[in-house]
Amino acid sequence: MENYEVQLIETAVVILAYLTIRYLSLKAIENVAIRIDYQKSRTKIIIKLVTVILFLICVSLLIFIWGVKQSELVLFISSMLTVLGIAFFAQWSLMSNITSTLIIFFSHTVKIGDSITVYDKDYPIEGTISDIGIFFVVIKTDEGEKITIASNVFIQKMVKQHHKR
Repeated sequence: MENYEVQLIETAVVILAYLTIRYLSLKAIENVAIRIDYQKSRTKIIIKLVTVILFLICVSLLIFIWGVKQSELVLFISSMLTVLGIAFFAQWSLMSNITSTLIIFFSHTVKIGDSITVYDKDYPIEGTISDIGIFFVVIKTDEGEKITIASNVFIQKMVKQHHKR
């Protein structure tokens, strides 16, 4: 019974630490968003991303606390890393798109609702940004078409913002 008491205390500490770190992180993100005057939709994306990462860390710690043997944990982690490695090799742009979304959130001047032109050699795109997701930027053209551009491609292209008159 004593072993379970220690595990319960460790679980409570991890959950309390998770909630505290999550609260402080989200407040910091919201403060940055307010100070730099970012749209709420952009802030929500970053908040979701940070929440998922912190949750995965918390779950990993709880699995370790509740007695997953190291050999099983190493086997699980190596299996997951192998699957992720193959997935990233096959679709390397996944992490690139997530990173690009963070760059768009913190550094790019465009926001949802802006009228823009994306200059591409073969296919220039003109329209209004309707969504900025974790992986894609969605542009709605004047004809009503929705065009998605991968976030990593979006930050590599020259983008012209049209001023509203």
